[in-house]
Amino acid sequence: MAASFQQETMEKSLDSTLDSVDFADQAAIEFARKVGFDEDDQNSISMAVRECMVNAVAHGNQYNARKKVYLKIEAMPNSLSILIGDEGNGFDENSVPDPLAQENLLRQSGRGLLLMRAFMDECEHSARTPSGTLVRLVKRLQES
Repeated sequence: MAASFQQETMEKSLDSTLDSVDFADQAAIEFARKVGFDEDDQNSISMAVRECMVNAVAHGNQYNARKKVYLKIEAMPNSLSILIGDEGNGFDENSVPDPLAQENLLRQSGRGLLLMRAFMDECEHSARTPSGTLVRLVKRLQES
């Protein structure tokens, strides 16, 4: 763990492209390293960020070039907080198919939320003003 590390924040407005997914993923991994997360946790954070960014770009903004994805990464001494927001129409969590239900096992829909919740300590989403969805992902460093 980096004892001298205090806090670092990055905020970006990204295009609704898959290149932005890669950018967010690389930035999150870099911040995770600074906090002191091991390779397994870095991989977990990477998976969650990629799933969330793909949801924002593809489902939220629907690859609309006029819509942006908001990214904020905050590294603190013992945790990493990632905010990802889109400018889409929002979504109702109850309308997302349960990816573990027998009839949905081979479908792609709903798997992203399941993975984000599995890989992160916190995964919350809310409506974004004036439109869209804001997802907050948090991973805490486990004391060894």
